[in-house]
Amino acid sequence: MTGVLLQVELKDGEAALADLGALIARLDDPTPAYEDVGQALITSTHDRWERGVAPDGSPWPVSLRVKKYGGKTLKLSARLYRSIAANASPTGVEIGTNVIYAAIHQLGGVIQKAARTAVLHFKINKRTGTSRFAKPSKADRARKAEIGAHTVTMPVRAFLGLDEDDPRTITTIFENFLSAGGQLQ
Repeated sequence: MTGVLLQVELKDGEAALADLGALIARLDDPTPAYEDVGQALITSTHDRWERGVAPDGSPWPVSLRVKKYGGKTLKLSARLYRSIAANASPTGVEIGTNVIYAAIHQLGGVIQKAARTAVLHFKINKRTGTSRFAKPSKADRARKAEIGAHTVTMPVRAFLGLDEDDPRTITTIFENFLSAGGQLQ
């Protein structure tokens, strides 16, 4: 019978086994790497938010408020923007928000508004004699108004997800984690 034999000998076998053992120990709890991935994805999400684009690079539809008054879409109070958080564990990382209205912006949808009665508050401008809407505490008169049933269609403005650069960033984080003895740089 014919064949080939390949034999490999390690010059410093004990050191190689020690390095391999250290690598296995780091893989036992990769939470620090996942924490760094989470922070990188929050940064990436905020960067896209400033540019007004979805993870796939498509621009968000401009909101009616921005068309009328200016500003940035999805950033009137910045509550949703500031709520983006990461939760790392030994098995992965989650990126998300606890803001209740986030889903309608991420996924889009139709909001059904029922008919209702509202109290409108007004204040009369003493100089011009005209009235304008006011806070209840500042109003000098009020009136009931009927608001009919209607629907509001919210376009998709996806803000969570991976863009084209994120996989490369995640790979770099894990390469650094594995090669730096668990100490991220």
